[in-house]
Amino acid sequence: MEILVLVKPVPDPETRLRPNAAGTGLDTEGVKWVLAGYDESAVEQALLLKEAIAGSHVRAVAFGPAPRTEEILRSALALGCDAATWAEASGEQALDPLLAAQALAQACSTGPVELVLVGKQALDDEAGLVGPAVAERLGIADYGPVVDLRWDVSAGQFTFARAIEGGLERMTAPAPMLVCLQQAWNDPRTAKLQNVLKARRTAIDRAPALSAPSAPEAAASSARISGFRLPPPRTGAKMIEYKTPQEAAEKLVRLLRDEAKTLP
Repeated sequence: MEILVLVKPVPDPETRLRPNAAGTGLDTEGVKWVLAGYDESAVEQALLLKEAIAGSHVRAVAFGPAPRTEEILRSALALGCDAATWAEASGEQALDPLLAAQALAQACSTGPVELVLVGKQALDDEAGLVGPAVAERLGIADYGPVVDLRWDVSAGQFTFARAIEGGLERMTAPAPMLVCLQQAWNDPRTAKLQNVLKARRTAIDRAPALSAPSAPEAAASSARISGFRLPPPRTGAKMIEYKTPQEAAEKLVRLLRDEAKTLP
């Protein structure tokens, strides 16, 4: 089975972010780019299914600018993906989820599409649009957010669960399909040193140039960031000095009522 896993470079959560000079986006100078958390789970799930389904092959696919997108694909190769495809884009193009979906669908459609895995949402914009949009362009069903995705050998179908209000919904579905993954069976693995060295030498396939979108697609894919700013700085904390828990509670109630005005 050909398993495609879509990945995206996102800023490391521990990186200190700041707007660019124009206030229209992120200043990428010095930003460390990593594999998104949910995409890590998608890669792990793809590798688990590869181990469970004989003859399977895992290909990582990404759309984005150089050099960060290539680095992320090499991270996926180091984790165990067999091959990688890169649809290169400018920084502005990578911000548009519908344009990204078009490029990813075009890169995926160069061969047979049986199973496509993607994180349920990216760590940066958390839009959750790319997965369903890719499935729409490929003409296959999409499911998400999914956990416990497994292959049922006897039925020749996939089984999985979806979180719903108050519980889990168990489902069975055949390939081809796209799955927006919330969590793999296991926590994402760590790349071994020999795989990291091998990934540096592995050739990455380049996807064909993005075809011109139709008029409706061009109109829909016109998202632009009008402003980018950090949240206001937090005010300093006020420490309460006390000798007993009762004294601490009384002082806290008084501050909330008289200063913060959050209590009647």
